[in-house]
Amino acid sequence: MIIDGTGLDFRSLNDRLRAGGEDISIRGCCGQRFIAAGMSGKNITIDGVPGNALGAYLNGATITVRANAQDAVGDTMNEGRIIVHGNIGDAAGYAMRGGRIFVKGNAGYRAGIHMKAYRDKVPVMVIGGTAGSFLGEYQAGGVIVVLGLTPGRKKIVGYFPCTGMHGGKLFLRSDCRDVTFPGQVTAQPADERDREELKQYIDEYCSLFGFDRDQILEAPFTVVTPDSKNPYRQMYVAN
Repeated sequence: MIIDGTGLDFRSLNDRLRAGGEDISIRGCCGQRFIAAGMSGKNITIDGVPGNALGAYLNGATITVRANAQDAVGDTMNEGRIIVHGNIGDAAGYAMRGGRIFVKGNAGYRAGIHMKAYRDKVPVMVIGGTAGSFLGEYQAGGVIVVLGLTPGRKKIVGYFPCTGMHGGKLFLRSDCRDVTFPGQVTAQPADERDREELKQYIDEYCSLFGFDRDQILEAPFTVVTPDSKNPYRQMYVAN
């Protein structure tokens, strides 16, 4: 099924998505918010640029975007997959609690903020380029991978990564000598066990976007994990 999104507001577009079949293509998408919010059981391909909160509360659908996407991709998503063949804006994966987000290009500020995990649900976000400031802010679970594959951009992450991080794990394809981390996390070179875990995420990324896994894994990786049981006390309470 093909939906022409030209001139449709987000409510009308989502009504057509819900009424459509399993495989749906949207053409002429231009900034409509909340596309596929809460949906499951659908494979959605978007030509054009979706607006904020693409796939919010997603519950099992697969969304593929053939361009860039705006802010809050995968807001509080529960299950499913979002694949973006360009860049994404700020706050991707906000409070994400399941599913996977794959971004070929760069991410804006606060990617993975409040990401969490519960029982067998472990959310994963793989960013092929670089990430802006406050990456993994207040991260409570799940996995974030940043690969730094964007040509001409040297620093893999902006300022204040992992601020308030108290769960989960973050992998950066860099030795991170130019990155300053807060005191409540530990950043160290990835060991063989870390690299084995990384392979599953990088394999999926490469199958989606056509990169070579071995070339990606040739570079050093830094793994960041929280090391405090009470990071908020360190940040906000005077001793």
